[in-house]
Amino acid sequence: MQKDFSAAWTPVALSADLPVAYVIPARIETADVAVWRAEDGTVSAVADRCPHRGMRLSHGFVRGEALSCIYHGWRYGKTGHCLAIPAHPGLRPPEAIRVTVYRVAERDGVIWVSATEEPGEAPAHEGFTGLRSITLSATAETLAGCLNSALRHGTIDWKIDEMKARLLTTPSSEEGILLAHLLIEAGATQSQKRSASIALEALRRAAEAAVKQGEAA
Repeated sequence: MQKDFSAAWTPVALSADLPVAYVIPARIETADVAVWRAEDGTVSAVADRCPHRGMRLSHGFVRGEALSCIYHGWRYGKTGHCLAIPAHPGLRPPEAIRVTVYRVAERDGVIWVSATEEPGEAPAHEGFTGLRSITLSATAETLAGCLNSALRHGTIDWKIDEMKARLLTTPSSEEGILLAHLLIEAGATQSQKRSASIALEALRRAAEAAVKQGEAA
């Protein structure tokens, strides 16, 4: 039987949420990461700590094909190696100065990150397109319970007014907060997109209310 590697991949953002020359924080099972898109459109993910003083690289900025720390401007390329140290413009940074790089895949409008080197592609969601992402104070199990749907590897299938929808869930970089990405059928009309967005907000309220009721019980 072929091994399922889908659990090794974490959906950290929708493609539309990461424009060119932009960086965002994210969380995978083993680490906090900074996910950034270079000016050539490619996406990279690195450990969210600058080796110099520990500043979060997700607070930094992208110029060309490099991610720079906002503190002292140390620049890192897609391979994780330090490219330049502004305080020492004539110095070629040693190869030992680098940040950990994680595998990234961009598929069906979703950006995935994996901490493993195992083979296997990121999960496919053909026929769907990303609509929006939300954060909420609830668990994936609570969301699935509110929808009376099964939870499989953080994924919940859903129907909104007879339109197929799918939720991809993962813990966010903030403790106790869940990140959920809503995918809907590709080719959905503007009216369907509005309905899906409204339904997602209603689901958030229901899930958070269910958590509060459980805490009060």
